[in-house]
Amino acid sequence: MAVPVKARSNSSTSMNIVFVGAGRLATQLAKALHAKGHAVAAVYSRTLDSAQALGTAVSSPLATDSIASLPLQADAFIIAVKDDALPGVAAQLAAGRQGQTFLHTAGSVHMSVLAAVKSHGVIYPMQTFSKERHTDFSRIPIFIEGSTPEALATARSIASAVSCRVVQMTSSERRYLHLAAVFACNFANHCYALAADILESHGMSFDDMLPLIDETAAKVHHMHPRLAQTGPAVRYDESIIKAQQELLADKPTARQVYAMMSRSIHKLQQEP
Repeated sequence: MAVPVKARSNSSTSMNIVFVGAGRLATQLAKALHAKGHAVAAVYSRTLDSAQALGTAVSSPLATDSIASLPLQADAFIIAVKDDALPGVAAQLAAGRQGQTFLHTAGSVHMSVLAAVKSHGVIYPMQTFSKERHTDFSRIPIFIEGSTPEALATARSIASAVSCRVVQMTSSERRYLHLAAVFACNFANHCYALAADILESHGMSFDDMLPLIDETAAKVHHMHPRLAQTGPAVRYDESIIKAQQELLADKPTARQVYAMMSRSIHKLQQEP
């Protein structure tokens, strides 16, 4: 069961943190921790330019594209790399660092991927990130886990330094959290892309969708998504559904998505 953790607005003790990865999440989290007084002791990326860009942004003394060049000791090593790269990166990083604490940031990867070191865990901020957009971590829930009390305490300290909502959650539970996030964020954004394609194909602007998107998102702050659902699929208005599918004759993938989504909406609305 997920356990909410009382979070602090800042950490009382500065920590030395090594970032393994310099992508979107790593960039935003490193900047947020740096702003709270934590030291980014080193930044690693497969691409030296990426490591140097993040290193400069957080005043890190070391930016490198070599895992072997990273410090052997730190308060935490935060590994923010692609999911399929985690096992290999963790194995490389463990050499000479068995006594250190490793934390990964992936939503769907089990904590045990870091079992090459005894003290390991997860710090998963559930948000979509961009390097260019400032992220206010105080509004983001962060889900943590630890293999030992020390690892959990480290994850909690880092998370609570930047977020007002820190929740302890197991790897098994986090898989479903991440799955739900894929529907709520990634799939929803893909629907925006399909809408943009339809509009732009006919000389119209996606900007006209923005007030509708904003209101749709605002409504679910106050009511369950099933109650907020509108549109022809709710009542399964076959004449409108058929006519709109015909408009997608030249976009077979979008047509399939439309049909599947319409059936799914109608079915869910009929359930008690």
